[in-house]
Amino acid sequence: MYLINGAWQETVPASDRGLQFGDGCFTTARILHGQVRFIERHLARLLAGCQRLGIPQPDSVILADEMQTLARDQGTGTLKVVITRGSGGRGYSAHGCDMPRRILSVSGVPGHYAQWQQQGITLVLSPIRMGCNPALAGIKHLNRLEQVLIRSHLEQIHAPEALVLDSDGMLVECCAANLFWRKNHRVYTPDLALAGVDGTMRQHIIARLRYGGWTVEEVREPAATLAQADEVFICNALMPIIPVKRIGEHHYTDRQLYDFLAPLCE
Repeated sequence: MYLINGAWQETVPASDRGLQFGDGCFTTARILHGQVRFIERHLARLLAGCQRLGIPQPDSVILADEMQTLARDQGTGTLKVVITRGSGGRGYSAHGCDMPRRILSVSGVPGHYAQWQQQGITLVLSPIRMGCNPALAGIKHLNRLEQVLIRSHLEQIHAPEALVLDSDGMLVECCAANLFWRKNHRVYTPDLALAGVDGTMRQHIIARLRYGGWTVEEVREPAATLAQADEVFICNALMPIIPVKRIGEHHYTDRQLYDFLAPLCE
């Protein structure tokens, strides 16, 4: 069942613009001990997404209460919150759409993340590139066909995660995670001004690193720059942080930064 605008339902109207045009945004949060981890960041991401898309912002107090209620009932798991523009308008026009739709649901946490944390994972270079579009970059909008194609390729080659480039050949992220790497005492992560999702765990890690005295730079670099890295890891709200052990012919055994961050990301 889904909590849709405060009522438990299984369906939304076929006219919903999230279905018709991908007109909306979403966030996926981790539930731990009946609490939504980093709920403030998830709420801020949803509201920022609505603002960027010109969707009337939902009442943050009501939304937070719904999120916390579902988390208490679930205990441990995953919470997904989708905001669509709702129904209305004509064609692409959103004129008259003033009733956004909130769709909340809960599920379990992917079971393989614990194994990935212990063993690390291998990243493969995806043949699917992400289009550069600064108007949509950073937000987690509902148009995720690039990720669908990336995941489909991963399933075909039986690989866990992908290294994804933008249409200019610069590093962006992974299929469902953000990317970081370390060289000596400097930490790097792709600049997401043109493509990609500014994940809540990415935001948290950047803040904790800077607070801890690390130098963090957001950069536009090709995949080849990772050959010079001492350490690589990926993150998202559910993982929450996973070490990378290999990319192509390059192996990474140093976990200095991972060991520093792992207890801060739980």
